[in-house]
Amino acid sequence: MNTSPEPVSTQGPGPESTPHYKTNRMVQELSWEDKRITLIGTAHVSRQSAELVEQVILEEQPDTVCVELCHTRFAAVKDSDKWRNMNIVKVIKEKKSLMLFMNLLLASFQKRMADKFGIKPGQEMINAIFAAEKINAAVIPADREIQTTLSRVWRGMGFFAKLKLIFSMVFSLGASDDIEEEDIEKMKQEDMLESILSEVKHSHPIIGETLINERDQFMAQKIRSAPGDHIVAVVGAAHMPGIKAQFQCRDLPAIDELNRMPPPSNTGKILKWVLPALILILFVAGFLMEGKHGGTDMIWIWIAANGIFAGIGAIVAFAHPLTIVSAILAAPLTSLNPMIAAGWVSGLVEAFSRKPKVKDLEAIPEDILTVRGFWRNNVTRILLVVIFTNLGSTIGTMTALPLMLKIING
Repeated sequence: MNTSPEPVSTQGPGPESTPHYKTNRMVQELSWEDKRITLIGTAHVSRQSAELVEQVILEEQPDTVCVELCHTRFAAVKDSDKWRNMNIVKVIKEKKSLMLFMNLLLASFQKRMADKFGIKPGQEMINAIFAAEKINAAVIPADREIQTTLSRVWRGMGFFAKLKLIFSMVFSLGASDDIEEEDIEKMKQEDMLESILSEVKHSHPIIGETLINERDQFMAQKIRSAPGDHIVAVVGAAHMPGIKAQFQCRDLPAIDELNRMPPPSNTGKILKWVLPALILILFVAGFLMEGKHGGTDMIWIWIAANGIFAGIGAIVAFAHPLTIVSAILAAPLTSLNPMIAAGWVSGLVEAFSRKPKVKDLEAIPEDILTVRGFWRNNVTRILLVVIFTNLGSTIGTMTALPLMLKIING
């Protein structure tokens, strides 16, 4: 079944329609070797941008249309039933819960703004695809996979920066309520995800570098290598200056390099193994230095701190009672195992205790529009269980360590 969204119709040039693109500063001409490139800058929730895109493509009749979509998002535009195919258990096992959660927050922010102004999210990309198909032009998804972009941002941040990032994205759930239609023009100057992360991007240069600069380089290469003599490229206006600056550069990083996942930091890899070893050493030291009573107290502190905070995390996520119990029991053990996290255990228990139904998958696009919806939907609640249980277990570890040291020093 074809469930592709419909394009927004344009009225054609005229006093009541979008101004002719030849005078629009958001349409610029570039060249690469023997190719002519028409670059269109858009706002992702602007009706004018959506109409402009269709107008340019239908009048220019290019060989190829490049869109600021990765292959995953391109497939989502073509098939709005994609949620029905989600395997939440596979997401947890592949350790992609947080990345999916961040994707959903981004989709929520964009969809709420689009609904507010009566236009589908990414309508300009939908119009570009339909217009290209209408003139039999090739369509090329020119953006880097969002999973890769978010993962590169995540790998480059420290623990407290990651916490701030998560809370900034959660608080963004209400951010679109204060945006008026005239603010859409201002948002043309920022990438959508960059807007959501505005609270942390200034103190963490990797966000701007990964979200904007690297993607500018990636898209410049994809547009230059697209087939045909005449190419129309539809990108967010925030990327126009960067793409233009990179376009004539012949020593851009290779696509493979921009797609490469940076390895975990040495500090992270060391702590992953050193911390559990340190805790076990503390247990031994407690028994040797303080006797059976001291060692036993340290073990109970460890169990209580990890179990209680992990359980609180599961409770905050409105988890099933069995999930809460699993979080409490698993956290003291998983915190000593570098290969397993408490959230993965509780997430799987939640998935089997409240097995998501087709209606949950179908309701995701609407449920992500509200904070209540995130907690109500059986799929998104599982993601919350994973995230908050892991966060609680981490807080439990940080709480237990000084208390255990106090017993030895006491």
